[in-house]
Amino acid sequence: MRQAIEEGFILDVLKNYTNYKLAYKLAMKAEEAISGSEEQEVDAKNARIRLSKWVRLHPHNIGQKVAIIVEHFRSNVATLLGGQAKAMVVTSSRLEAVRYKLAFDKYVREQGYGAIRAMVAFSGDIEEEGQSFNERNMNPELNGRDMRKAFDTQDYQVMLVANKFQTGFDQPKLCAMYVDKKLTGVDCVQTLSRLNRTYPGKESTFVLDFVNDPLDVLEEFQKYFETATLDTVSDPNLVYDLFHKLKATGIFTWSEVEAFSDAYFDPKRGAQALPGYIKPAVERFTKRYKLASEAVRECRQMLKRIEREGGSATDKVNAERRVKEATEARGELDLFKKDLNSYVRFYEFVSQITAFDDESLERLCVFARHLLPMLRQEVLEEDEIDLSQVLLSHYNLKAKRTQDLKLKEDAAGYGLQGISALGSAKAKEEKKDFLSHILEQLNDLFGTEVTDGDKLDWLQGMASKIAENQPLMDQVRNNPRDAIMLGDYPKAVDAAVIERMDIQNGMSLDYLSRPEAANVIQGLILDLLFKGFGKPLQGKL
Repeated sequence: MRQAIEEGFILDVLKNYTNYKLAYKLAMKAEEAISGSEEQEVDAKNARIRLSKWVRLHPHNIGQKVAIIVEHFRSNVATLLGGQAKAMVVTSSRLEAVRYKLAFDKYVREQGYGAIRAMVAFSGDIEEEGQSFNERNMNPELNGRDMRKAFDTQDYQVMLVANKFQTGFDQPKLCAMYVDKKLTGVDCVQTLSRLNRTYPGKESTFVLDFVNDPLDVLEEFQKYFETATLDTVSDPNLVYDLFHKLKATGIFTWSEVEAFSDAYFDPKRGAQALPGYIKPAVERFTKRYKLASEAVRECRQMLKRIEREGGSATDKVNAERRVKEATEARGELDLFKKDLNSYVRFYEFVSQITAFDDESLERLCVFARHLLPMLRQEVLEEDEIDLSQVLLSHYNLKAKRTQDLKLKEDAAGYGLQGISALGSAKAKEEKKDFLSHILEQLNDLFGTEVTDGDKLDWLQGMASKIAENQPLMDQVRNNPRDAIMLGDYPKAVDAAVIERMDIQNGMSLDYLSRPEAANVIQGLILDLLFKGFGKPLQGKL
């Protein structure tokens, strides 16, 4: 990598790297809903995952990031390469990509930025609020064109992706990348390296990262900067172990694999016939997962009934054992999908360096690659974690630092680790906890840098932010309302609004663009401050 950069074959993508810090707090809408013994225990790991996903998909979170992305693109990227510069937004999931696209189009439409258009790239269909979204209906201007070719035109400036195009995509006009996904290992290097292609007039790149720690990114790149050595080798024979493990599950039959692969490698057969060969395996997986989920639900209901009615200790132990067995059975199906993905990734890697004289490995690989996106883990409502009472109470997203992440020269070679274990994971037992306790843990982890001024209740948050200005508060305490409005107070409110624009952009823009609204809002905030001091309110809230 160092030699390629020095000789001008690629650019250093870590030179303009800006990382953001997200801080937030969660709360419950109704405190009585989580009080006393009525609160239900939930699977702690699943709850943390669901809450994290809930925050990531929250409209306010995506809306704030979209505003940062669009404004940064307009200010720093759009004019590069004679107005041909492109940008990529890397999201964590297909649903996230859909919501980014909807929020992106809404923002540029409201701001009148018609010259900035985004395409979204993800595989398959995704359901969202009763609607089905895919690349076709979300990119109507494509008109059947290849996405790579269309993105190279002036029709699109930004590409929103979910896994697709993160690797193996060569677009030299890419000048900026906005990362909202955890990147690790070689995926980190490959993803950010979409920016390193040279192009006439392209002298630098931009990375805005909402998720990853700069030091972690630097460490991943350092492994390949100068000399990388292999400490342990990958064992090609592991592919056979996983091959036999997958066959033993009974989700598919070997005759189905052969029929699919024969059709896949036959140029005379159309691609439309392929799903028919996979359908039986999909139906088996779906049926087993549904039955497993029903067993989990029934066993949990039995355990709750025994606990409620005061059953014997033996009955309770037996019920707990059944719950454990049922959850492990469903966990085996989850592992099947993970093992299928591991098989595809490992075989495609190791087959490039090892000559396997066994066509069955290749057959299973193409079958598994097409089966994976069709497997859906449908969870019954009884197993869902109810987040309807959870709300995002505080939010703060700020750029921490723009820096040149400097790779070290003459550093000791990194030892890369080969793959020595594959498909060896075991289904784990669920650990229970109260949702309110899990919220407290997340707030301790992510809420340490928020203040009352970061409340999403805009007026209350503004009042809290202004209350942090002690000299101004002395004026408010000791002067009548008319004198306060003629003093430093109005300018202090203006400054606080500008400072909090990254929290609630819409209200802040309304305040700054409409003087008559600003006067009313200043009065409302002053009333809240008076109320906090115990002074009589003047006028109506």
